[in-house]
Amino acid sequence: MYVPRYNAMDDADEIRDLVTTVGSAELVTVGSDDFPNATLLPVIWDGDRLVFHMARANPHWTTIKAGGAALAIVTGAQAYISPSWYPSKAEHGRVVPTWNYSAVHFTGRVTIHHDSGWLLDAVTQLTDLHERGRQRPWSVADAPERYIEKQVRAIVGIEMTIGKVEAKAKLSQNRSEEDRSGVIEGLRLEGGSRERELSNNMDA
Repeated sequence: MYVPRYNAMDDADEIRDLVTTVGSAELVTVGSDDFPNATLLPVIWDGDRLVFHMARANPHWTTIKAGGAALAIVTGAQAYISPSWYPSKAEHGRVVPTWNYSAVHFTGRVTIHHDSGWLLDAVTQLTDLHERGRQRPWSVADAPERYIEKQVRAIVGIEMTIGKVEAKAKLSQNRSEEDRSGVIEGLRLEGGSRERELSNNMDA
């Protein structure tokens, strides 16, 4: 990932919060045919590993070599930035459009898991992560045991041992405070939900 100095995310808690909030990652691997495969999957960041699962019917997992290299991409709110939002446009006109976003890239090695105990633990952790805080949280144990066993047989687990984490927040840090304020206002006035989310990230 290309990360200019002023776009680097260095706060470990901020990076982890972004991954937890998004809750999914694009898992990219390269098969024996040298072509990439990608699948968007729910993700858990657990220590020095990422935990995924995918449908057994998805041929992607069959192309993954044990210990093979992988890239996992987590992306936050993103949006087009109009140069018309910059007050500096009226001053000198030397402005162009851009795209603001936040992203985290993980690189590492992956292992496939078929063990039912491992898979049950993974989906239980994932469920508990997203159900906590709800007034009436759903639990894996709420469903019939035989039904859960059948569902678990229909998935495979993927574990990535993290080798490197790179994080970037491109939020107009290279612009003046006046231009940044103009972008925030423009996103809120003209955009939808993702633009408002991005503007909140810029205003944090």
